[in-house]
Amino acid sequence: MKISEATKAKSVDPASQEILQLAADQDIETVWNRLEKQQPQCGFGELGLCCRICMMGPCRIDPFGEGAQKGACGATADTIVARHLIRMIAGGAAAHSDHGRRPALLLKEIAEGHNQEYRITDPEKLKAIAARLGLSPEDCDIKELALAVADIALNDFGKQDEETLAFVKAYAPKKRLERWQKIADNLSSMSEKTIGILPRGIDREIVDIMHRTHFGVDHGPLSLIAQGVRAAIGDGWGGSLIATEIQDVIFGTPKIREANANLGVIDKEQVNIVIHGHEPVLSEKIVEIATSDKMAQLAQKQGAKGVNIVGMCCSGNEILMRHGVPIAGNELQQELAIITGAVELICVDVQCIFPALAELSQCFHTHFVATSDQAAFPGSTHIQFEENKANLCAEKIVTMAIENFSNRKPEKIYIPAVTNRALVGFSVEAILEALGGTPEPLLDAIKSGAIKGVVGIVGCNNPKV
Repeated sequence: MKISEATKAKSVDPASQEILQLAADQDIETVWNRLEKQQPQCGFGELGLCCRICMMGPCRIDPFGEGAQKGACGATADTIVARHLIRMIAGGAAAHSDHGRRPALLLKEIAEGHNQEYRITDPEKLKAIAARLGLSPEDCDIKELALAVADIALNDFGKQDEETLAFVKAYAPKKRLERWQKIADNLSSMSEKTIGILPRGIDREIVDIMHRTHFGVDHGPLSLIAQGVRAAIGDGWGGSLIATEIQDVIFGTPKIREANANLGVIDKEQVNIVIHGHEPVLSEKIVEIATSDKMAQLAQKQGAKGVNIVGMCCSGNEILMRHGVPIAGNELQQELAIITGAVELICVDVQCIFPALAELSQCFHTHFVATSDQAAFPGSTHIQFEENKANLCAEKIVTMAIENFSNRKPEKIYIPAVTNRALVGFSVEAILEALGGTPEPLLDAIKSGAIKGVVGIVGCNNPKV
């Protein structure tokens, strides 16, 4: 396939280039095309200088100092930018923290015997969490311990006192906690008003942002940004941390392993199911059911060699690091996977899912299945996923994919012969095990200058990056 220079400019990934060229040749619209149609994008919006907080707006500030320098209410550029920034933080913190709420609720249901579909897979991880939280693992049985941990986690979401989150106090290094408190004290003395940094409640800090950024409330850029930091810590050291820890308890702690990645993991001979979104409560069950003998036999009756699960985005990473399930790509490759013509079903829950998948899937034989009551996609097939009926829901979804195999159009199938090997599963426990049970070898290497440090590069790219 000849790849045009225009296509090469869209992505450095050879597999993506091939499918993008195929899409261009067949006049199939992708996110790159839609972004191009948005050009030129609003300069005021890109700078955060357009305010739509109240009904007097939208107001905009002239970044060159020649036009309006205040909104109708008198808000300055710094205030407007700060308000928009922390509203974005609130949205992200709400979404990420919900990942912790759901497994915490599920752990509580398991502990109380209300859910028989899931189980505690890693009791040692549960004991380690409990010990951090000040509980005595040796004094409780596993279900009592699970209930206590779940209750502490859920309390961190909705508590109303001024105390710092239990998970923040249990996990953040002492020096970091002291530094955060010192920053808050310094900010308070500078502004002559109380400014907090340590989060009191995960949900509370998000609500606080929405209150502060409402018309006529907080107009201090420093105060606004500080509350954004507070909500971000509540997410990172609260909701997202709770999600990581409790998901390990329920689904197993990741171990270092090799796996395959990129669009080439889609298999022409098998039923292909793409799992896309963020919550492993769904993806774990899809993997479990799809890899059963029952589904393998059903696939063979349809003429397929088996069922091939591939991941996309964060849901893909969850099953990648726990089971070695290959990952087809990131946010930018969700449409490209469908354009291969070999995907029987793409199953989604929440976040990073293009609504454009509904229309695109109708150009192929692909079923686009939504599963969350939080995420509606007009044009999709909705199968409500419920934890207490998880096996039934997953079986329905996998069966739908298998029965769709015969509807393939062979002339539309094109799968790039591109895969990449990846080393995955770097949980804290796996890293420590690889280092011999202690972080000292890593710390010594950093101290000696053998390595400069450790960074986490997180997040998908987009057509602008």
